[in-house]
Amino acid sequence: MKTIIAACSQNLSGSRASIQTALRTLLAVPWPSQRDIGSALQLLAVLQWVLSFLLLGTVSLLLLIYLLFTSLWLIPVLYLAWIIFDWDTPEKGGRRLPCLRRWTVWKHFRDYFPVKLVKTHDLSPRHNYIIGSHPHGILCVGAFCNFITGSTGFEELFPGIRSFLTTLAGNFRLPVFREYLMSGGLFPVTRRAIGYLLSQKGTGNAVAIVIGGAAESLSCRPGVTTLILKNRKGFVRMALRHGAFLVPSFSFGENDLFRQVVFEEGSWMRSIQRRFQKMIGFAPCLFYGRGLTSCRSRGFLPYARPITTVVGEPVAVPKVENPSRELVDRYHELYIRALLKLFNENKTKYGLSESDELHVL
Repeated sequence: MKTIIAACSQNLSGSRASIQTALRTLLAVPWPSQRDIGSALQLLAVLQWVLSFLLLGTVSLLLLIYLLFTSLWLIPVLYLAWIIFDWDTPEKGGRRLPCLRRWTVWKHFRDYFPVKLVKTHDLSPRHNYIIGSHPHGILCVGAFCNFITGSTGFEELFPGIRSFLTTLAGNFRLPVFREYLMSGGLFPVTRRAIGYLLSQKGTGNAVAIVIGGAAESLSCRPGVTTLILKNRKGFVRMALRHGAFLVPSFSFGENDLFRQVVFEEGSWMRSIQRRFQKMIGFAPCLFYGRGLTSCRSRGFLPYARPITTVVGEPVAVPKVENPSRELVDRYHELYIRALLKLFNENKTKYGLSESDELHVL
């Protein structure tokens, strides 16, 4: 009996010693600093944004199709009925949720790069505006962060102005994803949707349009600043019809977020990209960024590069219901001049050299 008690005591002593050793080891491990926690939150904020834009629509569609063949078939049926009833909402003001724009995650998203908004001139709430956003880049990070989230202080810099951002109309045909886009203030880049915002919502509205679109994303690479703009005049015509002032904006650093495999003009891969662009509205790009666990590995997350979006001087535009081609060309030229002036006055401040030029195609 004494032998058994002694053995038990020995085991208990050994267990206590093991626990004490484990606790000492645990306490010896350095706790993550506030900076480490902040970096992790920033990475997670960017991860959720990238996954939402790349996968939310497709995954939601596949999930609803799957549910049709299960006992939960009523859910996709009811949602389909809702979409049919709600089909025109994206082009009639949408359902913007201010609470989503103030979501704390967007501050971590902003700080990851970081993204900064710079004001050069006031915008009066007595007018409406079309803001040209340049360049497109791969995922339009600067445009999204500045004009959709409240993290960079757009409403504080431009009091009385409500910002909106347009995107491909096809995105609003994807279930769940359409609700996500509308809640943030995104709208289809169609005449009807833009016209509604500029004519039915009073004044103080600023509609941001990434004018270069999918075609411009094909030329996105670090060290190259090429815009697709010379033949893009629809936004000028819309501005004239509604008397909306034209405002150039440029996001310095947008093209540095990803590395893209650029195919030469005339190659068969380039022609495939062009065909896809005409068929589905966007051009499939072969690009990569950093990995999830290390900035040295390759992955689908953008590199942490500073983005500075500079909003330029508004070009006053008269209201002309049926503008002539000559009038559209005139104000298109004035807009390009304002954009070039904005670029040249700010390029050396935000990472470019004096010799860098803006190529407008």
